[in-house]
Amino acid sequence: MNEDFIKQKIQKWIVLISLLILGGKFIAFYITNSVGILTDAMESIVNIVAGIISLFSLRWAAKPKDKEHPFGHGKIELISASIEGILIALAGGLIIYEGIQRLFSPASIGKLDIGIIVVAAAGLINYFMGWFSIKAGKKYNSIALIAGGKHLQSDTYSTIGLVIGLLLLYYTGIEWIDSALALIFGSIIILSGISILKKTVAGLLDKADDKTLNDMAESINKHRQPDWIDIHNTKIIKYGSYLYIDCDLTLPFYYNLTEGHQACENLKKTLTTNFSPQIQISIHSDPCRMAHCKHCEIADCHFRKSPFSELEKITLSNMTQNDEEKNEN
Repeated sequence: MNEDFIKQKIQKWIVLISLLILGGKFIAFYITNSVGILTDAMESIVNIVAGIISLFSLRWAAKPKDKEHPFGHGKIELISASIEGILIALAGGLIIYEGIQRLFSPASIGKLDIGIIVVAAAGLINYFMGWFSIKAGKKYNSIALIAGGKHLQSDTYSTIGLVIGLLLLYYTGIEWIDSALALIFGSIIILSGISILKKTVAGLLDKADDKTLNDMAESINKHRQPDWIDIHNTKIIKYGSYLYIDCDLTLPFYYNLTEGHQACENLKKTLTTNFSPQIQISIHSDPCRMAHCKHCEIADCHFRKSPFSELEKITLSNMTQNDEEKNEN
C-alpha cells in the first residue's frame, strides 16, 4: 500500500474519532454546566480544525512533482505543522485565560461524576490516538502526523489537569483548585506548541538534519565499496516523505566516464535500498589525490604513492565538509 495513502487514511480516522470525542464533551458540558469541560470541548474544536488542515496537507504533499514544483509539494506538511503549533499555543493561552476568569467568577457545577468519566475517557482516547499518530509519523517520515499526534497528546495533558481539578472540586468544594491546574497545564501546552513551531521553522529554512545525515553515513559505511574513497559536500533537503541528496564522491582519478558513472549508480542504489527508498540523489564525482592513498582500499592500484594505512570512516563531520575544507585538512 502506498505510504501517502496510508498517512491520509490514518489522518481520516483521527479526524473522525475527534468529531465523536467533541460530541461527547459537549454532552458532558450540557449535563454538568462546567465551564472547565466547555473549555476542554472548545480545545477539541481546535484539534478537529488542525486535523482537517493536516489531512489537506497530506493530500497536497502526495501530489507528484510538476513543472512548477520540481521538488514536489512536501513542504506543505511543514506549513500544516506550523499552523498546528500556533493552534496548540493558542489553545494553551485560552485555557490560561479561562483559568484566570474562573478564579474570579466560579461556575456552579452539577453531576460532576458523569462529566469526569466522559472527559477522562476522551483524554485517554486522545492520548492513544496521539501516540499512534506520532509512531506512524516517524515510520513514514511525516512531520504533519507527528505534529498532529503531539497536539492530541497535549490535549490529554489539559484533560488530566481538568479531571484532577474536577475530582478535587467534587470532594473538597475548593473551586480555585482546577483554575490553578488550568494555568499549569495551559503553560505546558503553550511550550508544546512552541516546540513544534521551532522544528517546522527549522524545516522551512532547510536546517541541516544531523540525525538523517548520521543515518546516511551509517548506511554508507555498512555497504561501502573500495572505490568510494571519500564522500563530502553532502546536503539533504526534506520535502514531505522525500529526501533530496546532493554529494561529492571521490573516485580513482584514472576511471573513465563509464566506470565513474557506474560507481555513482552503485552509491545511489545502496542508499535507495538500505537507507531510504524515497530519495533523489545527485552525485558529483571528484578525482582522488595523493593524500587519499593511505585511506584507499583499492589493492591493485598502479598509481599508489603511499601504502594503505587505514580506512577513513564516513562521519557527519567529514561527509558535510566542502571542497575548501577538505583541501585545508
